[in-house]
Amino acid sequence: MNYRLWLLLLLTLPGWAQAASCMVLIVGDSLSSGYGLAQGQGWVDLLDARLKKTALPQKNAQWRVINASITGDTTQNGLQRLAPALDRHRPQGVLIELGGNDALRGTPPAAIKQNLVEMIRQAKAAGAWVMLLEAPVLPNYGKPYADAVARIYVDVAREEKIVRVPCFVCDVGVKDGMMQADGIHPNSKAQPKMLDAVWPYLKPKLQCPVKTR
Repeated sequence: MNYRLWLLLLLTLPGWAQAASCMVLIVGDSLSSGYGLAQGQGWVDLLDARLKKTALPQKNAQWRVINASITGDTTQNGLQRLAPALDRHRPQGVLIELGGNDALRGTPPAAIKQNLVEMIRQAKAAGAWVMLLEAPVLPNYGKPYADAVARIYVDVAREEKIVRVPCFVCDVGVKDGMMQADGIHPNSKAQPKMLDAVWPYLKPKLQCPVKTR
């Protein structure tokens, strides 16, 4: 058989189409970029490994994790980077894990909310489902500010009808032996627990319809 014809026929098989299109894009900050960790230790890397071992409803389907997280990023940075990432990767799902650095800088809650909403709507317009990971907020600017930022995630998830993951680092943050020396970033022992906090919300989303350009 002609090689090109054989390859064309192979690529039209459902299993091949699905396997090539199952992607989840993670747009986050140092909590997802693996700051201070060895390669493969971060919760996103652990997620990728788990997905490769997890049986999915679609036969021969295989998910890939695209980690577009950058240490120090704010919601404004994420908004600037999202559109090119969506165009390049065409993911089925987008996990947004941003806002912690905004809170460290005292960014007005209204600005944080606006950026998150714009990111969510961009992802939806690209045909992706969205999950919003609630950011940890340190009490640097007082309780009223921290409470206002925390409410953003609840309000945005409700208004935009998306899944919100409650603060996935807050539990490890109060346990001994789970943080790096800076007291801000979780260490390698904490990463599996962070993944376990996200997984129950993510697993039901792992459907992989075929996308066409």
